[in-house]
Order: sequence, then C-alpha cells, then structure tokens
Amino acid sequence: MKKIMYLALSAVLLLGCGKGNDRLLTSATGSIYECLIISDTAVKAAVCDTMGADMYGLPQMEAYFTTTHVTPAQFDDLFKATRNILLIDVNPSKYTFVKAVRSRDVWSKPQAMLRIQAPSDEAFLAYWTEHGASIREWFVQEELARQITFYRANTNKDARAILNQQGYDMLIPEDYITISNVQLPISNDSVAVLWCCNNKGPMRKDILVYSYPYTAQEQFSNDSIIAMRNTVMGQLVSAQVPGSHMGTEYKHFPPVTRSVPALRDTVGGFYALETRGLWKILDGEAMGGPFVSLTRLDQVNGRVVTTEAFLYAPGQKKRNATRQMEAILYTLQMPNER
Repeated sequence: MKKIMYLALSAVLLLGCGKGNDRLLTSATGSIYECLIISDTAVKAAVCDTMGADMYGLPQMEAYFTTTHVTPAQFDDLFKATRNILLIDVNPSKYTFVKAVRSRDVWSKPQAMLRIQAPSDEAFLAYWTEHGASIREWFVQEELARQITFYRANTNKDARAILNQQGYDMLIPEDYITISNVQLPISNDSVAVLWCCNNKGPMRKDILVYSYPYTAQEQFSNDSIIAMRNTVMGQLVSAQVPGSHMGTEYKHFPPVTRSVPALRDTVGGFYALETRGLWKILDGEAMGGPFVSLTRLDQVNGRVVTTEAFLYAPGQKKRNATRQMEAILYTLQMPNER
C-alpha cells in the first residue's frame, strides 16, 4: 500500500513540475484569428464590434477575429484551452478602477489572454472606447509571433543565402521557391530584388524583398512607398496579355501606411512602416488581391528595405493566408541585428 501511494504521489509531482517553472499544458484549441470573449451581455456588443470589425485591405469583408461569446457563468474548463481569450470582469464590490492584465499560456499553449477588470459597465465602456483597437492589435501580434515560431523549422536556404550576400536574413519558408534575384535599374539607382513564390493549392502566395539607396526622409511617406512599389512590381509582374503589369488599387481601398513596432519574437527594437492595400493587373486581365508590406531603414548600408507579400486567391477567404504571409515579413533581420 505504501509503495502504491508513493508511486501515485510521484506521478502527481511529475505532472505538476517541468523544467524550471514550466508546467505541462494542453495544446490550445481553436483556429488562428479566433477569439473567445467572456463578458455579460451589457458590454458584449461593443467588444464584439471591435474584435469582429472588418479587416482593412481585403477584397471582401472578413473580420479581424472570428469571435465566440460566452457569459462568465458559461466559462468552464471546456473553454479554458482556447488560444485567444478576452475576459471582461465587471464587479463594483471588487474593483475601484479599470485594470488590464495580459497573460500567456495560462491554461493551454500557445495561449494569449487579456483580462479587463472594471468597477462598472460605464467605466469599462469608456476604457474600451479608448483602448479597444490597441487590444485587438495585441492579439494580432500574438498570432503573428506564433506563426514566426512555426516558420523557424524549415526555410528556403537558397533564398536566405541570397539575402545573406546583401547583409540581410529572413525566414522565407521552404515551400516558397525562388523565382528571381535581379538588379532593376530605376532612376539611375539599382534596386536589388529577391522574389519567391508558393503556387501550391488554390492560392498563389508571393514574397518579395527589395532595397534601394536611402536619400531622404520623404522616401518613408505613403506616396513614395507606393510609387516605388508600382515601379518595381510594374517591371516584374505581368499577365498573359502583352503589356499588362501589376499596379495598385486606389479607388475602393486606397493603400494606407502606418508605423508598427517589432513583434516580441523578432530581433531588435525596430519600428517599420506597414503599407496595406490591394493590387491589380493593369492593361490586362481582371486580376487582383491583397498585399501588405513592411518598409525599414538599413542604417548600416544606407538603404531602404521593403518586404512585401501579395496573394492571388480568387473565390477564397484571404484573411488567414494574408496574415500568415505577413508574419514572414517581420522576420527580416538587418546587418546590425544578425
């Protein structure tokens, strides 16, 4: 009997302890860009409207997050393994001010959880009005960081070797083949371009890295970034109709540029300019889709570096694939970061 009790106690200790302070956690459940919202019905609408708002830069309406809602009373062990959890706790007897707490890997792994504590619905809604969009962005960055971890396992060594010669590195996945490595003569300068593509399945996914001399701060404006994009893509990408070439859509979803910080799983404390919009084929077939790019300054070599992902997936949902490609862009390392 003593031996059986000793074995049982040993098993409990092994389950409760891992290396260091690690715990054995179950795998997170749910698909990428799904979020479980736990709240009472009084604040549900505001939270779901923000988390489920239409994502900019897609040709059809797709939400930032696919949301599921439960009340605090319904939140049981079945839901605790969800990969993204937003928990709203409104309790006037416990709280006197609003507080937001971010956590990772609480009940499963990988998991992102954000708990907001508030003394009243009115206090919460005031806080959410100001910070809801940035909270949504935090969950997006958590998903991007998870995707980067996945990419580390298998990469295109040939493409990385080409970038290494220029002083850069990026985790271009192994299933992307290298299409071209060229120097484009543009405005008396040389633009170095690496182009990789994944054309498997119903979607075509393209990744490009191009760099050119830095001459002025104005090169980091939305207009300058798009002008260079149109020049590079116009020379590289064409369709079957002679004279057709890639351009940028301005009428329905004009491209938008904003500054974004580095993700937690990337090197250095850089900031980049994110440009998001739609591409289309000009003077040819009716083809188009979403694109997203990150533009950074290489201070060592005095060059502007843009990494871009564009997707062609007619008739398909595009949010998840676009986000997965976007994560690749964040893995670019500059010479001083390698």
